[in-house]
Amino acid sequence: MADQEMEMTPVVKPMIVAPVSRWIPVADVARSAAFYGDVLGFEIHQVSDGIEATSGPALLHFDSSGSGRAIVFFETDDVAAMHAAIGARGGETSELVRVNWIKMRMFEMRDPDGNTLWFGQSYDKPHAEIPAPMFEKALPRLPLTDLAAGIAHYRDVLGFQVNYADDYIGVMFRDRVTLLLFPRTERNAGAGEAYFYIDNADKLCAELRAKGADVRGDPVSLPWGLRQFSVRDPEGNELYFGQTFE
Repeated sequence: MADQEMEMTPVVKPMIVAPVSRWIPVADVARSAAFYGDVLGFEIHQVSDGIEATSGPALLHFDSSGSGRAIVFFETDDVAAMHAAIGARGGETSELVRVNWIKMRMFEMRDPDGNTLWFGQSYDKPHAEIPAPMFEKALPRLPLTDLAAGIAHYRDVLGFQVNYADDYIGVMFRDRVTLLLFPRTERNAGAGEAYFYIDNADKLCAELRAKGADVRGDPVSLPWGLRQFSVRDPEGNELYFGQTFE
């Protein structure tokens, strides 16, 4: 009787719990489908434009015409169980580690094409009630030796518009973001940085590259849910553009 009860007990499998929708560059679609199905436990489906893999709310498309490498993050309901399950199916994974600054327990692995896959689970605890917000908006300020040339660059190459400009300041805006450009002094002799959240990293990267911006590489998807790239202005200020995808 006890043996029968044990056989009837359902096996609870670790699950991916956050939406992910990505195209994955692969060399061999059949090989990738076998890996994601047999090793990672995804369901494999034949669709009109190829093969896709699903696991809970995660949806992956295999792109045999793509190039480069992808980085994909999967949030799970039990990262230790996921780590054990993938290992039991022959997957080669890193050790489980705590990434304190994002409060997640995570492990990493590679698929047959070298794409990086992260699996993680939050270990954060509820915090005390947050008071009503006081901060409303940030206004980045970037130093320039040649202010007039910088204003022209941000307008003509980076797509900002001029709200106001004189010999001491350039007030630039694009959509809902405002940026201040000001003359470099001994106090701010180095380069500045600014981060912008956007809705389409690949589209903006292509636009700025076509206009001659100093794009520092293609957009990269990071394991904490940001797809980002950076641009450097003529005087070394670094602008980061990030798109949330989790």
